[in-house]
Amino acid sequence: MLACADLVFVNGSVLTVDAEFTVASELAVTGGRITAVGGPGETSALVGPDTRVIDLKGGTLLPGINDSHLHGCAFGMSSPPLALDLRFPAVRSIADIAEAVRAAAEAAPDGQWILGIGWDSGYLAECEADPSRLPSRHDLDVVSPRHPVLLQDFSGHASWVNSAALALAGVSGRTVSPPGGAIVTDDSGEPTGLLREGAQACVQQALPPLTPEIRAAAIRSTQAKLRALGITSYTEPGLGPGGGQIMGGALSQETLDVYRRLLADGELTARVSVLLLPTGLSSTAREFARALDRIEVPASGDSRRLNVIGVKIFADGIPPNKTAWMHEAYLGGGCGALCVGGETDEERIAEIGEMVRHAHLAGHQLGVHVTGDRGIDTVVDAFVSAIAKHPRPDARHYVIHGDFLTPRSMAKLAEHGFGVNMNPNIKWTVADLEEGFVGPERAAYEWPYRDAVDAGITVASSSDAPVAFPDWRQGIATMLLRESKASGRVSGPEQRITLAEAVRTYTINAAWQDFADSWKGSLEVGKVADLCALSGDLLTADPHDIPNLPVVLTVLDGEIVHDLLTE
Repeated sequence: MLACADLVFVNGSVLTVDAEFTVASELAVTGGRITAVGGPGETSALVGPDTRVIDLKGGTLLPGINDSHLHGCAFGMSSPPLALDLRFPAVRSIADIAEAVRAAAEAAPDGQWILGIGWDSGYLAECEADPSRLPSRHDLDVVSPRHPVLLQDFSGHASWVNSAALALAGVSGRTVSPPGGAIVTDDSGEPTGLLREGAQACVQQALPPLTPEIRAAAIRSTQAKLRALGITSYTEPGLGPGGGQIMGGALSQETLDVYRRLLADGELTARVSVLLLPTGLSSTAREFARALDRIEVPASGDSRRLNVIGVKIFADGIPPNKTAWMHEAYLGGGCGALCVGGETDEERIAEIGEMVRHAHLAGHQLGVHVTGDRGIDTVVDAFVSAIAKHPRPDARHYVIHGDFLTPRSMAKLAEHGFGVNMNPNIKWTVADLEEGFVGPERAAYEWPYRDAVDAGITVASSSDAPVAFPDWRQGIATMLLRESKASGRVSGPEQRITLAEAVRTYTINAAWQDFADSWKGSLEVGKVADLCALSGDLLTADPHDIPNLPVVLTVLDGEIVHDLLTE
């Protein structure tokens, strides 16, 4: 006799995301597992007196969304009330930011840090009017003379601080920029208040330490937002000793300890995969190896809810900072560089190769932050070299971001079973901005989804929150439309992919990245019941309307964690 189901969904489009992308109309859940999927009447025998039957009313049921590159603690730390939200379009000018800082300073005791995140010089009116005009410490000194201020940009690769913050950090015109970073100075040699890449650590280290309670509050805040978006899994892409001075310390080893505590207390309402971060935005291969070998990772107790699956490396920066390593020069000159130790390109290539080899030999999956085409070619070559020297089946190494993937790298990724993790929400945000750095043709190509899918690469999608808000619906729309947030112009229509392909990047492909595609990521009998329900039909919706389709129900492991249907 069949056991009665706990949940039964009827009258909707059930996107199974199986190999054929089968669309069913009913689904049953029993004891945290999917027990039936099919057409009308398929689940009727499983309905009992305690079964909750959910009428989708023509809506959509799909696998729980997996945002496979999302800084969970940092996203919570960068959101009110813990930090000022300085994202475009709410913030459009330096004057807007100064006013937000002034208001925060007036409400805070003297000496308390004012933190913020999300500003983008490409969308600040003063910088648009005069490209030579950059944010300065003087803009902040006027409104916050007695409070140190640290404002991180949308990417996390640049910080804007005031004089009080520089003084606490001991940064002056005589301070030497660290390898892989830049303390921007004016014509007189004095710091302007802008710090790029690894130089951000100069001020980050002066911040008061984050307590476990604040970290836990930030993660709880993030997970509440994710539940409401139908997100049931995410990857914390880098927690460890290298994260102590990144994003306010939210990427440190202590954050992983807080995740373990939340798991033990039954407070994790998403499945979290973790990449270790041995070193920060710049390091040498020797420092990386030493740090990785010293990291101890106790078992979490429930590897399906919290699992350390790999290691993260920073290989280069980002195009808006002109720190991504490119084959062709940026507009205005310069090609960027790898952000690791070494005086020459050849030495830095060798450093990256050794870092990849060491982590691969130790048995780790590798996720490597790299955005420039020359940097990507270098990292993919390092993957191939490592696997050739130390063969290992199904390593699933992957390129993080992969903005300017080249055909040669795509072919190698596909041949060796490696992946790429792309960011459609960032594409939507910066599509117009990028033209000022790399020109219209390269900007349109950035994040080449169509080419990557056609090459046979496993492509996953993510938000990189707090860099972009983790709304996968906007990500789907961007993959279908390639339109920009600011102007609505289309950027690279030849790189559009289909709805089925886009959904896979947030579900089964992201589960592949987690080594979990055998038990999650699609709606098939026997898999865990991680579900997301929309009130509209995703299959027939105009792509422009997809971001507005309400998420009405989120289910994790058979338990409802977000429910608008009973409100």
